[in-house]
Amino acid sequence: MEKLIVIRYAELSTKKSNINQFINKLKENISYALEGIDNTIYFDKGRMFIETNDYEECVNRLKSIFGIQGIILSYKINSDENEIKDCVLKLLKDKKFKTFKVTTKRSYKNFPINSMDFSRQIGAHILKNINNLSVDVNNPELLVSIEIRKDNTYIYLDEIKGLGGYPVGVSGKGLLMLSGGIDSPVAGYLAMKRGIRLEAIYFAAPPHTSDEALEKVKTLAKKLALYNHNIKLHVINFTEIEETIYKDIPRDYLITIMRRMMYRISTKIAYKNKLKCLINGESVGQVASQTLSSMQVINEVTKMPVIRPVVCFDKLEIIDLAQKINTYETSILPFIDCCTIFVPKHPVINPESNKCEEYEKLIDWENMIDKAIENEEIIKIKVNENQEYEDLL
Repeated sequence: MEKLIVIRYAELSTKKSNINQFINKLKENISYALEGIDNTIYFDKGRMFIETNDYEECVNRLKSIFGIQGIILSYKINSDENEIKDCVLKLLKDKKFKTFKVTTKRSYKNFPINSMDFSRQIGAHILKNINNLSVDVNNPELLVSIEIRKDNTYIYLDEIKGLGGYPVGVSGKGLLMLSGGIDSPVAGYLAMKRGIRLEAIYFAAPPHTSDEALEKVKTLAKKLALYNHNIKLHVINFTEIEETIYKDIPRDYLITIMRRMMYRISTKIAYKNKLKCLINGESVGQVASQTLSSMQVINEVTKMPVIRPVVCFDKLEIIDLAQKINTYETSILPFIDCCTIFVPKHPVINPESNKCEEYEKLIDWENMIDKAIENEEIIKIKVNENQEYEDLL
């Protein structure tokens, strides 16, 4: 009886001609996550298998990998009826339970007993050899799962739910506009779930924004890097642009013009780094710059796709997910970002494109943007191999 981890693929099962691309990317991501642990990975189109000498740590790290539907601590034996029965009893010997159910999946059709009949036989064998048990097909305390394949049979009792989604990187790369608030880290997490590998951009405005605000964003990037392997953080000095807008642009249009400048800079950074989309935490109606009218006018300055994963979430839904991915407590730290420094009392909620273009002529925004990009600071955020994975326990 050989112990190993079995990976059930998530949405990869919906793919056909390009399934190998998805599986290879998943294997690559798992190999990266398991660095420092002895392991052997092999796979077919139905499952991935991992042999290791540290199952607990390995399972814990696999919890942060998108593209996995289930993580199963399994036992591999020969596809022999008597050997399967003996193995099941050995595995149940030290378990405490009153009710159980047996499920069998028989992908090897030459096995002489069909799935339903074999499940009944194994269930009867358990009842005969272990006292005070009963079968419960609806809500069992213990589920005994058997997969009969051509070469081997796999038996497992517990399955840990994975993150689902697509392997990070299989959909290309995108640029996350990481503000330091609650919404944008959640948006980044959801984008990664769809297979987008992240880089991030942060707009600093010293001395109006503090070093602590930047550290806060770096911490958020580090938490996201747990799912992304690492993140390149582009830090843009936005002070000159923001101060100029505040001095020369009508107050009600401050936020709209500022967001248009951020979009322009983000677009140039994305093209420069061969990224395929922008990602942000905008949610319809949450603030003045996120009304449909505002989004339309702000979006006019870029031809790059803008992905808004939380666009239809309400705030409580976003907070729930932020708490789940362990970004919420960092996001609410009281260090202001440049989006909240000069917020007017009555920002326009239905801005007009022609007014934006008219007001932008009042400032030399092209040169200021080029200067900001030229002086960007790049910070490479890497996951802490031990501490961050411990947070998942």
